[in-house]
Amino acid sequence: MARLEDKVALITGAGRGLGLAMARRFREEGAEVWINDLRSESAEKGAAEVGGRAVAADVADSAAVTAMFETVKEGSGRLDVLVNNAGINGLEHDPDLEAQYRDRQLAQVAEVGAGGPIETHLDITVETSDADWQRVIDIHLNGTFFCTREALKIMSPQNAGVILNLGSIMGTSGGAGGAAYCAAKAGIHGFTRSIAREVASRNIRVNAIAPGWIDTDMTTFLGGLRPVMEAQTPLGRLGDVDDIAWAAVYLASDEAKFVTGQVLSPNGGWHMSQ
Repeated sequence: MARLEDKVALITGAGRGLGLAMARRFREEGAEVWINDLRSESAEKGAAEVGGRAVAADVADSAAVTAMFETVKEGSGRLDVLVNNAGINGLEHDPDLEAQYRDRQLAQVAEVGAGGPIETHLDITVETSDADWQRVIDIHLNGTFFCTREALKIMSPQNAGVILNLGSIMGTSGGAGGAAYCAAKAGIHGFTRSIAREVASRNIRVNAIAPGWIDTDMTTFLGGLRPVMEAQTPLGRLGDVDDIAWAAVYLASDEAKFVTGQVLSPNGGWHMSQ
C-alpha cells in the first residue's frame, strides 16, 4: 500500500520499541523516514533496519532539537509528519526503584485480595528527587514542545502537515506511583488540543495517541505485575507495538483528514472514554 507515499516523516525516540515499529510501518506505506534517537548508534541501527535516515539529538535540549530539524530540512526539503514519541518511564535509571514499585504494587494487590487492611503503601512520590521529576518532564513535555515548535517552522509555509504526540492512558486516568509521567502525559494531551486549534488555519492536523499497556522494553519492569495488568484489560492482553504503529499510520494519512485535536487510545479497554 502507499498511504504515506512521498511523505517525509521524523519520528523521535525511534531506535527501538514503539518508535521503530512506527518507522517500519511508515516506510512500508511509502514515507521517507528520519529516525531520531538520543544516541547516534541507536538512530543509525534503527535507520538501517527500516531503510530510513538517522539523526541523533536529545529532544530535551532545545538547541539540539533546532539543529536536528535543520538537518531534516536540508536533507529532505520539507517535513510532512512529526511523531513526538521519545520518552522514558521514569524508573529505568534506578533498578531498585523499579523493584520497589513492582513489589509494593504486588503486595497491595495481595492485601486487597485477602480482604485488607492495606499495610503496604507505594510512597514513590516522596522518594522522587527534583532531578528525577525534571528529567521526565523535560523529555516528554518539553521535548514535545521543542520538536513541535521547530516542525511548525517547516510546516507552516507549506500550509500542510501532521503532528502526532505520544500521550498515555496514564495521562487520562492517572496511575499510582507515576506522578511525573502522568503529569507529563496529561500535559501532552492538553498541548495537543491547543496546538490543533492554533494551526488548523494552516491545514496542519495535530493529534495524540494514548497507548495502554504495551509489550515493550519500557514495560519489562512490570515482572509479576504483568498478569495483573492483563487481567485488568478487557481484551485480556498487553498490546503489541503494531497496535500503536497502525494507529499512527492512520492518523498520519489522508484517511484521517477530518481528525484533529483528538486523543486516540489503543488500550484494550483498560480505560474507556468519549
